[in-house]
Amino acid sequence: MPETPQLPFSLPPPAGGRVDVLIVAGEHSGDEHAARLVCELRARQPELQICALGGPKLAAAGAQLLWDLTAFSVVGFVEVLRHFGFYRTLFGATLAWIGRHRPRAVCFVDYPGFNLRLARALHARGLTAKGGGKIRALYYISPQIWAWKAGRRFEMARHLDALAVIFPFEVKSYADTPLPVEFVGHPFVAGDYRSPVRHDPAGPVLLLPGSRRQAVARIFPALLAGYGWYRQQGGDRGAVVIHPSEEVAAVLRSELTRWPHLAGKIDLHEVIDGRARADNVTAAASGRWGGSLRVDDKQGGAGPPGPPDQNGRPGGPPLSHGVAASAVLTSSGTMSMHCALAGIPGAIAYRTSPLTYAFGCWLVKVPYIGIANLLLDEPMYPEFIQGAATPANLGRELTACLDDPARRRRCEEQARRLRARLHQPGSGTAADWLVRQLA
Repeated sequence: MPETPQLPFSLPPPAGGRVDVLIVAGEHSGDEHAARLVCELRARQPELQICALGGPKLAAAGAQLLWDLTAFSVVGFVEVLRHFGFYRTLFGATLAWIGRHRPRAVCFVDYPGFNLRLARALHARGLTAKGGGKIRALYYISPQIWAWKAGRRFEMARHLDALAVIFPFEVKSYADTPLPVEFVGHPFVAGDYRSPVRHDPAGPVLLLPGSRRQAVARIFPALLAGYGWYRQQGGDRGAVVIHPSEEVAAVLRSELTRWPHLAGKIDLHEVIDGRARADNVTAAASGRWGGSLRVDDKQGGAGPPGPPDQNGRPGGPPLSHGVAASAVLTSSGTMSMHCALAGIPGAIAYRTSPLTYAFGCWLVKVPYIGIANLLLDEPMYPEFIQGAATPANLGRELTACLDDPARRRRCEEQARRLRARLHQPGSGTAADWLVRQLA
């Protein structure tokens, strides 16, 4: 685990001297969703001044990044406690910044442990509209109150002015509160969405351990073991690991050295703005560059060359759209939704610390951990949690995904239903919602 980062004494002021919207997105997925929101918002109203506590995607979308919150994303009760001092310092700096620069609106994006506390503090200080001030307190992507801590909806109604949700069933979750809630469609089914994955029955296997270092360290060995079992039983498909950062790639490199018989069978790719490219860390991991697995452009032809790495070395194979995959072993995070919408058959593996898992069993009251399974109310992706994530269990699922035509057809039908349920409503996108809130 890296050392806890030290915050600057204060966050930088708005570059333009004023700020219209402050976005707070602490997760990689929140950074991605918020970046799409900002791109559309700036296309409509380029004069808006937008600042963010978020990540590199928000910065690329045109927001002034005050602090890269995604660079230190942790998950689990134990992990948060370990770095409590850092979050307390960040919280104080954010609260002071808002009080000093007074944005027209603060748009919280998911990340409820931090964001709901911040909304409460802003209300208590009289800065937000419901606290007597002028700042609009908005929330995009609801906390999972339908899974745990359902009582938070009443606190949210006291402190927030409006909420935009990305799952249609979430509107009813707030029906007994006065909070205005609007379903704005899921960003992964938007017209301009480009998936980082696509289904190809002849493609390789995807191994998707997630983006957080702690989760990767626990889940990736299970995925590798499942894939190793499949290979030992005579399976011949190659595998691809998609990862979002060099920090995670370091974990993957370390784990691959423990499986020498898989050397040369697994390639690492990174996702850049919905596209993927082979990563040169493969050379260190398996002794070869990039591998023979091609990532073909959906439109035909190769994309532009990949960007150089941080040391100025060539960026490797061309960028292209959608890693082709025949099956997937995945964590329960955002990438599992990408795969489900693409109709890639697979299974979910989940492992966390025993204490975090014990707290989860006590607090969480839903039948599935995978959101696609919850939306469909059936196991599109069978789930193997903690000790159930054995090499044999995961390997057998992988074999079934590759060899059973009925399994593939069922997954394709489930993907069609999933896309239909998440389609954007007639009231418009998240950007439409935010523009109405600023009017």
